Amino acid sequence: MRRNIPDLSLKDDQIIVSILNGNKNNYELLMRRYNERLYRIGISILKNDEETEDAMQETYIKAYQHLNKFKRQSQFSTWLSRIMINESLANLKRKKHHAEYSEVESDTQYGIVQQATASNSATPEKQMLQKELKNILEHAIQQLPQKYQTVFVMREIEGMNVQETAECLNISSENVKVRLHRAKEILKTQIRSFSQESEIFSFQDTRCDRIVHAVLNDARTTCFT
Repeated sequence: MRRNIPDLSLKDDQIIVSILNGNKNNYELLMRRYNERLYRIGISILKNDEETEDAMQETYIKAYQHLNKFKRQSQFSTWLSRIMINESLANLKRKKHHAEYSEVESDTQYGIVQQATASNSATPEKQMLQKELKNILEHAIQQLPQKYQTVFVMREIEGMNVQETAECLNISSENVKVRLHRAKEILKTQIRSFSQESEIFSFQDTRCDRIVHAVLNDARTTCFT
């Protein structure tokens, strides 16, 4: 028997109404629509793939159980992201890591960096540099302190606006801007430090700085999804 596929053109509010009216299978569409966002937010806090997936499952279950209480005073995506943040922080609190977050790296990758998509005319050296830069950026983002990393992921990777990010994190819009600025400054320092030690980035510092600034001024370039 052929499985019914939810209408991808439906907006969040329309999907929610259909679910509350008995079309429970449509909840799958909401999950598939926000899986990537929740994963990126969760991994920026928990730094652990398995724990992030557990938090995602709890988030979806709680959101479904309270779907009839969603007042639509904010976007569904904001409401869902806030639940994910609370679940992730609760996970940290249970592990008594809320005072000082673990610096242990997860073996999993964020998935925020695409594979190299260099043009056919790109030289092997250019492709190698592009791939190396992406790896360096992803590693540098993983090393950011949690409060800066989460804001960076939400603003620059997920493209969430200042107001939505502030609402999700329960901080002021000005605080969002400050944390994002600080995150970018840390990334610039980390990448510049790495470039001084790597043979791959043995070219002049001015050229390195130009590339670093160009990438970080717009995180949604070819280096990010």
